[in-house]
Amino acid sequence: MALPLAEPTPLHPRESDVSHLAPHRIRRCTYRRLISIDRPAERLYEVECLYPDRLVPIPLGDLDTSLPICNACTAAHIFRADED
Repeated sequence: MALPLAEPTPLHPRESDVSHLAPHRIRRCTYRRLISIDRPAERLYEVECLYPDRLVPIPLGDLDTSLPICNACTAAHIFRADED
């Protein structure tokens, strides 16, 4: 007979808070660069696009502003195969 699993107790009170998880769903791209910005109270990322030649990065802003830009990208071959 199988025993029911107990709910895991959080080691840290913040682990049970879902606000630390990223609310965005951005497709995985081989030309995107995420740069972590150190802020003590939040996780913040700047996004750069390196398409087409990976020499000159194009700044897209933070995750909020880059999400519609990246999702509207028509270069389907640059996204990972498991994302399409």
